This record gives sequence, C-alpha cells and structure tokens, in this order.
Amino acid sequence: MDDKEDVARFMARCYERCLTTATGGNISIRKGCMMYITPSGKDKASLSAEDIAEVRISDGTNITPDKKLSIESEMHRRIYLKRPEVMAVVHSHPVFASLFSASEEHIDTSIIAESWFLLDKVAKVSYALMGTEELAEAVSSATVEHDALLLENHGALTVGTSLISAFDRMECLEQAAKLTYLSHGVRVRGLNSEERAQIALMR
Repeated sequence: MDDKEDVARFMARCYERCLTTATGGNISIRKGCMMYITPSGKDKASLSAEDIAEVRISDGTNITPDKKLSIESEMHRRIYLKRPEVMAVVHSHPVFASLFSASEEHIDTSIIAESWFLLDKVAKVSYALMGTEELAEAVSSATVEHDALLLENHGALTVGTSLISAFDRMECLEQAAKLTYLSHGVRVRGLNSEERAQIALMR
C-alpha cells in the first residue's frame, strides 16, 4: 500500500476509534529525507493519499504548497530530527488521555503488562499554545526519552519505529487512561517492581 494512503488510512482509523475529532489531530511518517503529514482543517475520516502533504525534514519546506500544513508540522519535524529511529508520529485528542492531560494525576501504565511494555512511564509536557515553536520544542525534547506523552490541556502524542507501532501506543495509552480512571472505584493489584523490571528486560 502507498505510504500516503497509509497515513490517510490510519488517520481515519484514529477517528473511527474515537481517538480524535473530525478535524483534530495529525499523523506523519518519515520517508527518507521527507515527512508525509495530514493536512489542516480537513475531515480526518475521509482523507485520501492526494490530501497528504510532503515536508522536507531538514528545513521544513512544504514541497506540496497546494496542501495546507497541519499547525503541528514543526512539532513532528523536530521529533524526526531528534529521534532518527522514529518513523511515525501520532498526535490526537482521545477523551480519557486528554482528561489526564488536564489533571495533576498520572496515567498508571503498570495496571496491565501490555501498557507497561509498550509505554513505560508517560511524560507530561507543560502547557504551550498549540502550533507554536515553544510547544514543538518542548514536545520534541520530551520524546528523546519517552515514546508516549501527554500535552497539558491539549491531548496526547506517541511515536514509533513504524506507523502501526505509533498507533498501537496511542490506543494503548487511551486504554491505560481508561483503566486508571476506572481503578479509582476498583481495587487493583498492579505490577510490582520485580514484574515491571522483567517486562523492561523483554522490551
């Protein structure tokens, strides 16, 4: 399948899975020295390969000027510059993860093994206005040591060595947020330090 088709398909999948709103969120992949990224202001459920923009990673030049870039393009670009092994970035606004982005409480990724394996600890990036260089720099710096982030009062972001791995982390992050929320009314065991260490070795 064409790389741009993949980007469009996974953006639609984000919407179908209630991980974002009709025009919210953005997805990109690295393709050589370029990144392919979803455009701004279009229905994320009905994108096609023709809608996906191309941006030069080195300097941010939009090679497809007929496409309106996502306001978070610079955030994606800086992540690729700082994490050479990252091949995909997913930024969206899932309900439960976004709730925790506006809370002093943390998402507990150690309730089940899968979330601890895929996410480890989730970093929170202090609030900065969306689309700004301040946000782009703060988020890209946080991804140097973390694969899953909460953007304060904004949403969530995950990265991966493939598009499916970045998307999988986003789904897993939202599931962990739901479990954390639900655990407030349910006594949970959670993984102990030895069990977390074993999973870390597997990772």
